[in-house]
Amino acid sequence: MKERTSTQFRVLKFGGSSVADATAMSGVLDIVEKEEKKGKIILVCSAISGCTDALLGGDTAALEEIAARHSDIIKRLFTGTLREEVLQKIQQLLSLIELAPKEEKVTFGELLSTRILEEKLKAEGYRVLWMDSRRLVVKDNQKQTYDRISKAIEEAPDYDIYVAPGFICEGPDGRPSTLGRGGSDYSAALYAAAVKACSLQIWTDVPGIMTCNPKQVPAARTIPELSYQSALDMASNGAKVLYAPTVAPAMEAGIDIEIKNTFAPKGPCSVIGKGKDKEGWIGIASKEDTIRIVGAGASTEDGLRIASSALRRAGIAAISISAEGGGLSLKVKPAVLGKALLALHKAFFQVLPSRTVHLFLAGNGAVATALTDMIHSTRENVFKRTGKVLKISGRSNSKSFGIDLEKEPLICREGNFAEEVIKCAPAGSVFIDATDSHSIYKSYVPLMEAGINIVSSNRRSLAVPYEEYALMRSAARENGVFLRYETTVGAALPILGSIAQGANSMDEVVSIEAVVSCTMNQILGAYVPGRKTFSSMLMKARREGLTEKDPRKDIGGKDALRKLLILSREAGVELEEKDIIVEPVVPAALLEGSLDKFYKGLREMEPVFTKMYVDAALEGYRLRFVATLEKARGRYKASIGIKKVAGEHPAYHLKGTENSIMVKSAYHPYPLVIQGPGEGAREAASSIMSDILR
Repeated sequence: MKERTSTQFRVLKFGGSSVADATAMSGVLDIVEKEEKKGKIILVCSAISGCTDALLGGDTAALEEIAARHSDIIKRLFTGTLREEVLQKIQQLLSLIELAPKEEKVTFGELLSTRILEEKLKAEGYRVLWMDSRRLVVKDNQKQTYDRISKAIEEAPDYDIYVAPGFICEGPDGRPSTLGRGGSDYSAALYAAAVKACSLQIWTDVPGIMTCNPKQVPAARTIPELSYQSALDMASNGAKVLYAPTVAPAMEAGIDIEIKNTFAPKGPCSVIGKGKDKEGWIGIASKEDTIRIVGAGASTEDGLRIASSALRRAGIAAISISAEGGGLSLKVKPAVLGKALLALHKAFFQVLPSRTVHLFLAGNGAVATALTDMIHSTRENVFKRTGKVLKISGRSNSKSFGIDLEKEPLICREGNFAEEVIKCAPAGSVFIDATDSHSIYKSYVPLMEAGINIVSSNRRSLAVPYEEYALMRSAARENGVFLRYETTVGAALPILGSIAQGANSMDEVVSIEAVVSCTMNQILGAYVPGRKTFSSMLMKARREGLTEKDPRKDIGGKDALRKLLILSREAGVELEEKDIIVEPVVPAALLEGSLDKFYKGLREMEPVFTKMYVDAALEGYRLRFVATLEKARGRYKASIGIKKVAGEHPAYHLKGTENSIMVKSAYHPYPLVIQGPGEGAREAASSIMSDILR
């Protein structure tokens, strides 16, 4: 043993679950060994769990089970001749149980547990004295108790550890008695006060006094510090982790009470002492039909409002509710007690826990830049509303990437970004595809199989052959992650979610009319013959970044085709690219060869565009580039091309890059129309944020 640094006493009390078997007792011995190095120990213990109830029963079968459990503990803690000696001593105690008066049988549980611990500590080389609480603790007489304990220790100063049974005492008639259920805590407080201990530790199977009974409210958490008065208030009103009479001796002696978890010694704990409360609401205790919300300097007026509102939302009518002694007292029907505790605890104590969501962002274009800015600028608000902290832990461009789970990643490594994310990303992370890559979708399934969610704004990744699309959706379901891609059609407009919601409720989509090509919408909406040519407007859109890198993909309907594929599949229609009839704005020959040839041909077609515009205008129509899915004779047909729309059509009044979707379904007589901005980096970033957080 190492030399102690102090001779002050430390009182450690262990409950029944803490000494329930040999494994638990070994944990107790580990704790005692660490504490003994700081000073002398008084070790107060309960009977092993279940023993007191068995002794109260008193039948032969119960006594045989008690004997067997203690025998098993001894056989596991001791070896050789020492094992036989301890077994014999315990057997002598067990035989006395049968001879004892019925009312005294219950006092033997603590005698058995502490005698075993005494022998084990001696075997470990400690100088140990077993103290008989039946002779030292006098029921209802603190002064006499303190005198007897202090005298007993003064007469035996040369011991390292003093072992004392809790719960039991000397009754008024001089015979063995008890301090009541939970009395071992009180025993420990009496021993601590008698020797003016520097520490009183109550070791149990929960991490201190909690904001509510964790068996009734799983979200309950440890109260780190509370005053004697608050602890007494909690204990008196049903918080069973602490026996209420324990508080008075410790408070009178000015000794802090530490309530710790035997099975997690380094985990959270509660410290009870003078002035330990932080102003506000402390915790909730309950017994039978009564609920007590304990407060310290809290506004009971606000508390009454919060409690009433919480119960009202839960559909519970309180029998009574009042402000008393700095806290609140409520009565409810016993049948709704559990529901009431959940509602009240949520209202008073459940601050949304902080959870870091690691984001791995592929892409470095305008959308990725806008998303990065948005994540940084909205961090505080996102945390307040959701409890989540969004952290960009990985970034990539087309050539390099960087990953750092602790700080902002630096893009400096070459290699496969998705493969590296799979290796190091925590489960629950989000991979964001903000690229226009044709092949990145091949990493989606491996990412999801690694427990990583995916948010994509890359419509190429979703407009793949249906078999691969279905495989990605299946991988998300099977691995408990999400695959979200609202941004791929309509930027920030809630288009896909609305369609999917109807399809998931078995509402059959009859038709979809989608004006979703931002490039074509802007050109056709502003085109007036004689002012600007069709070709010059397309060149301007390309310079402004509204078109694909090759604008022929917009003119040829490729972009609209991808969006129609995604829309159709979200509606439950297994559409393939080959199933869509595209009526290009220009002859197919112009879509091949060089861009110079394409623009030359476009200029030569100006009379064709002029005639289309004039013919439509004379009839009161406007031109729009429309992607259509419609069901006829039991089959779906899909097409894309320039159409004339009348004044009552939602797309008639579109401006700039606005999008419009009109969905007709079997269940609803009127179509669903969603219309608004369909382009913009900030709009897309906002939609990605929504997909991450919902």
